[in-house]
Amino acid sequence: MRTTVGIIGAGPAGLLLARLLHNAGIDSVVLESRDRAYVEQRQRAGILEQGTVDVLRAAGAGERMDREGLRHDGIELRFGRRRHRVDFPALTGGRSVMVYAQTEVCKDLIALQLKEGGPLLFEAEALAVEGADSDRPAVRFRHGGREDVLECDYVVGCDGFWGVSRRAIPAESARVYERAYPFGWLGILADVAPSHDELVYARHERGFALLSMRSPSISRLYLQVPADTDAQTWSDEHIWDELERRLETDDDWTLHRGPVTQKSVTPMRSFVHEPMRHGRLFLAGDAAHIVPPTGAKGLNLAVGDVATLARALVHRRDTGSEELLDAYSDMCLRRVWQAERFSYDMTTMLHRAPSAPAFEERLQLARLERIATCRAAEADLAEGYTGFPLD
Repeated sequence: MRTTVGIIGAGPAGLLLARLLHNAGIDSVVLESRDRAYVEQRQRAGILEQGTVDVLRAAGAGERMDREGLRHDGIELRFGRRRHRVDFPALTGGRSVMVYAQTEVCKDLIALQLKEGGPLLFEAEALAVEGADSDRPAVRFRHGGREDVLECDYVVGCDGFWGVSRRAIPAESARVYERAYPFGWLGILADVAPSHDELVYARHERGFALLSMRSPSISRLYLQVPADTDAQTWSDEHIWDELERRLETDDDWTLHRGPVTQKSVTPMRSFVHEPMRHGRLFLAGDAAHIVPPTGAKGLNLAVGDVATLARALVHRRDTGSEELLDAYSDMCLRRVWQAERFSYDMTTMLHRAPSAPAFEERLQLARLERIATCRAAEADLAEGYTGFPLD
């Protein structure tokens, strides 16, 4: 089997790249180790930055998003039982975000790829990337019980943190930066209307809490818990009680409770692999970088990566110049590190670290007070949350 661009992974990064390349007339093949049902049900991110929304619309993948997604023009910060709303359009020149789950983005892109695009092979496990530093790279994979080889001009690893793509880059050529946090998020999906019409980020002495949603009738909520927490040790009632404590305010706001349909614990990690290119192998999304979810950056960084790479591949096809391909890693990493900074700042401002001294807790409150009382500080948060430029 042969193609121009071999894409490993049918998450949002791989699927969107295939769509952008199809629209530009560049052929590709997507290999996905899981089956279609798994990919379309895998719960992940739910906040799309303005730039991500714009890219999906331009790619012809925004129709259902615009119909069913929830535009949000701000978030609410809670601390000391007080509420402060951050108005995105007023602070950013009109930018906003969209609540639209990653599962739905994948469904839309899968449907388009199967209808209009190149081959999308489910249950096709990538075993190795070979010849990445040659002009004939290949992906060895297993599909339908037998091994095969996909020969490519370029290989793009969109196969996540545990995928094979990054392992094809020699260790002596790479630099890795990472940080593990001593807490995680206990997240639930609940069949109940959201208790607020925008996301609520709460800093509380008992730990962080987040009120989010997936639709007008489904709530998504999170609690900070120790990193080694087993979600099943928390009863539904215990979770709702703790959410109520951490989200409490001095006014008459109330938390709506409902049946919990899913619960799990998400670890908190920061990770960056440099460079994001080796020869004709390019990394995108979680294969190259991980951010803690506090800043809602993971999916959006992946979109930025593949939008940048698609432009570079089109430029190479149209001009014969590899200038943009050579700049890919540096261009992406500038945006990645700004997102890492933003996510780190949000995480350390809102989470109570185990055994944190009183001095650090007072600094957290001082940072929140600064945002609530200083327009420049508030605008910096709004600009970071709605997204850093894709160019």
